[in-house]
Amino acid sequence: MKTMQGFTVSAVAVAALLGLGGCGDMSTRDKDTAIGAGVGAVGGAVLTGGSAAGTIGGAAVGGVIGNQIGKDK
Repeated sequence: MKTMQGFTVSAVAVAALLGLGGCGDMSTRDKDTAIGAGVGAVGGAVLTGGSAAGTIGGAAVGGVIGNQIGKDK
C-alpha cells in the first residue's frame, strides 16, 4: 500500500509541474504563487506520509509564501 501512495504522490507532483507549463502569460507574482503551492503540496505530502490534509495545508502555506516572495519583484 505504501508503494501505491508513493506512486500517487509522485504522479500528482508530475501533473502539477506539467500543468505549470501553461502559465506563460502569468505575472511573476502569479507564477511564484503557483510554484510555491506546488512545492508546498509535495512537501506537505512527503512530511505527512501522503495525507490529504498535509498536502492541502502544504499547498496553502507554499502558495502564501510564493505570493509574498513574488511581491518584491
